[in-house]
Amino acid sequence: MGRRPLVWVAGVTAVIVLVEAVVMVATAALLSSVVHGQHMSLAGIKPSAIALGGWVGCGAAAVFLLVCAVVLARTALRDRAPGRVGRILLIAAAVVHGVLGAVSTGLLGWGVFAVMMVVLGLLVWVLLGYGQDGRARGDAARASGRPGRPAAAGPSRPEAGEGHVQFKEKPAE
Repeated sequence: MGRRPLVWVAGVTAVIVLVEAVVMVATAALLSSVVHGQHMSLAGIKPSAIALGGWVGCGAAAVFLLVCAVVLARTALRDRAPGRVGRILLIAAAVVHGVLGAVSTGLLGWGVFAVMMVVLGLLVWVLLGYGQDGRARGDAARASGRPGRPAAAGPSRPEAGEGHVQFKEKPAE
């Protein structure tokens, strides 16, 4: 049980995003079968073109979610922050979940909104859970020896009550 909670958050988020990718493929299959079964046409476009468009759109979203799941799984396994490209992907996924959550409220109801917001919260938790050096924020604080403060790379700012740095003055009490 030496694994930190942030590792578990990243792992659970990876599984949830992977499930979302599978749901996207299932949605594409459902939409395609409905379009073919009903022989639906939109402004003279062939039903096969509409079905293909659904597959391409849902497939692209599923591939995006799969890549995000891989980034999250790698983050969980390494217990290190994702790289620059990984962070950009996860930020994009968080923005998409936020927008879809807002849109889904009116169209699909509060349940879908709640699911989207939970995933958004998990993505933001993973993104903010690591410091600039790539370690979990708790690791940086433990390395410095001071609780609640990350290890300083250079000179630190003065603490409250240390006085003015240049003039060595103590604050008035």
